Amino acid sequence: MESKTTYFDKPGGDENTDKTLALAKQRAEELGIKTVVVASTVGNTAVKAVDVFKGYKVIAVTHVAGMREPNTQEFTDENRKIVESKGGIILTTTHAFGGVQRALSRGDGPPAPLPVIGDTIAMTLRTFGQGMKVTLEIAAMAADAGLVRTDEEVVSIGGTGRGADTAVVLQPDYVHRFFNLKVKELICKPRL
Repeated sequence: MESKTTYFDKPGGDENTDKTLALAKQRAEELGIKTVVVASTVGNTAVKAVDVFKGYKVIAVTHVAGMREPNTQEFTDENRKIVESKGGIILTTTHAFGGVQRALSRGDGPPAPLPVIGDTIAMTLRTFGQGMKVTLEIAAMAADAGLVRTDEEVVSIGGTGRGADTAVVLQPDYVHRFFNLKVKELICKPRL
């Protein structure tokens, strides 16, 4: 099998989002994939994704509440209404690589003597780019929530900062079976 991978000149989703979504849709169509998982902090990428992927199951994975500031959710109410009105599903849950261990690495608890396993996995995946880490993490989170099957391929879309710059085809698995997750194809990513 032969497939094309697109590399962006630099990371950052704002300038790469539209192209990432278009490339992801093209590959999903070619493979007959009907489920898309997309990271979205404030909801702008999710709004674009539900428009691009009409007729698909679109799962937008958000930051947890309190990620940036206590008692706040970054995904705006306006974007939530738009995404849900167009059939999108919004998932807000604990980050797969963070969880309770993040309390140690953030300074909210005693200092961690060594990076904890989730941090190690995240740092390793970031060697391929921040978006690559995100695509795998959100797929596992969606599997844990029962929103994707672990025996079917999905397109997973993430980014660096705001927007989207990375898309992969993968077969998701649960967080507790993370190393069974399989990245099948790289659709696009920044060239680091």
